[in-house]
Amino acid sequence: MKNSKRLLVICLCVVLVLSFALSACRQNEENGGGSTTDPNDTGKKTSTDIMEISTFISRAGTTPTADNRIYKKIQEELGVKFNFEFVVGEIQQRVGIMISGGDYPDLIGVQSNEAMQFIDAGAFIPLEDYINDAENYPNLNRHYGPLINRITHVDGHAYIMPNFGVHYGTFYQNETWGPAFWIQRAVLKEFGYPEIKTLDQFFDLVQDYMRKYPQIDGQDTVGFVILTDEGRDWPLRNAPAQLAGYPNDGSVIVDKVGSAYNARLFQHLDISKRYFKKINEMYHAGVVDPESFVMNYDQYISKLSSGRVLGLFDQRWNFNNANLSLYEQEKFDRMYTPIPVVFDESITDWYLTRSELNVNSGFAISENAKDPDKIMKIIDALLDEEWQKLLQWGEQGVDFLVDENGMYYRTQEMRDNYNSNEWRLRNQARDLLEFLPKMEGTFSSGNATSPGIQPSEYFEGLTDSERELLSAYGVQTQGQLFTTPPENPIYFPAWSINIPHGSAEQIANQRLKDIAFEHLPQMIRASTSEFEQRWARYVELNEAIDIAAIEAHYNKEIQRRVDDWGPSR
Repeated sequence: MKNSKRLLVICLCVVLVLSFALSACRQNEENGGGSTTDPNDTGKKTSTDIMEISTFISRAGTTPTADNRIYKKIQEELGVKFNFEFVVGEIQQRVGIMISGGDYPDLIGVQSNEAMQFIDAGAFIPLEDYINDAENYPNLNRHYGPLINRITHVDGHAYIMPNFGVHYGTFYQNETWGPAFWIQRAVLKEFGYPEIKTLDQFFDLVQDYMRKYPQIDGQDTVGFVILTDEGRDWPLRNAPAQLAGYPNDGSVIVDKVGSAYNARLFQHLDISKRYFKKINEMYHAGVVDPESFVMNYDQYISKLSSGRVLGLFDQRWNFNNANLSLYEQEKFDRMYTPIPVVFDESITDWYLTRSELNVNSGFAISENAKDPDKIMKIIDALLDEEWQKLLQWGEQGVDFLVDENGMYYRTQEMRDNYNSNEWRLRNQARDLLEFLPKMEGTFSSGNATSPGIQPSEYFEGLTDSERELLSAYGVQTQGQLFTTPPENPIYFPAWSINIPHGSAEQIANQRLKDIAFEHLPQMIRASTSEFEQRWARYVELNEAIDIAAIEAHYNKEIQRRVDDWGPSR
């Protein structure tokens, strides 16, 4: 009897399972069959089909509007919604909390500073099998396959999909997004667009303008501001290398001796002393803003956006929101132009570099990701040329037009929209694009991959103020203000070399940064008569750290890149 009851229960279960299966099949047939969230399925997705991807962006940002046009199209056609979290406060604190709790979002957009912490914590999954799978991930294979050695970590795995540095067709360099000394167009215009080549000439011009215009829009004029936010160390520490004619290698300068490269930390060398002694003089001359040493990043952007700061040293991508704000306020003469300033005229500037593969910046997939295969399918789809066109140019007929020769162009209204922060939040997938793998150079149609590098569109898209400035200097692009860069060294850039988190070298390197952030502001504000004594103490503190071990690590990794990457880019 007991066996009969058991048999009856089993039969009923089988009937129920078959009933559910047949019901699901009928429903699938009614829906057209197939997976409704397949990224290759071009049918519109319903709200119940949408895959949500939690996405961490390792910088401050603003959540796009709910009706954002591009994100809606991604959701409708690819069946995915990106839920963004941006950094609020200190990035290292947020990263530390994630790592200690092992609580990671699906997708993490990293920059160089925090990449190694995540990798060393085992937060990322290896990606090389996806990249090498040309059948299922053809766009990623085309994009990274030939570069797999360059993006592979020392443990043999590739964890990050670099967001910049993979080129197609012709590469244009119309403007710089990297490091430079930046000055308001109004300052150059006031004095007839003079040639500015040296640091002394730069500050002389700033001082002359301050004397002539002690206030701008009813507020005190600020000559020069320095960002000293510890999460963004380059505006304080890196200028000496560029002034001495080196490219941006981060905290080291690299010389080639015969066929070998030699990297040296420079924050305690004479080139740094020369720079900070000048900054000390400018502080006491009232040029350097005293609030530089207490401002956070948001306050820095706010002050630049006011239009009363005449100059700064920074990388454009880091402060460009201020430029966009000035544009929206129609303060075009208060926007910033880069100047290739060096210590003296015997030095050739090397601010511009050919775009490099940024191996520690981009998207990585966390070990907690719900469906890594699906996420990689989505990223592969977004690397298709048609999606890249949408992400970088927008929609044809709405964001750009096509002339009789097939070349893309924009109306002035379209350009104004593109330069509006508010418009971008509603009409661009800006934060996603920044960290995604992306095409750079030209599409198969011959058009540049973004409006900013389309040669004809670039000059037409400038304000009257900038066209006047460039014409006065006899050039048509911002990039032409600089010396044409040579080919990048094979290893370049050294700032993307990983120092294992928690290693003796990393701890020593962090100590050097701590010393810089503690003592450089004090040195800048100290009386001029105290500078030499304070500098000597600063060098002493630096040399007490195992600098040789840090340099040995850089040189070992540089040699590894030379060996692995070969003689050509």
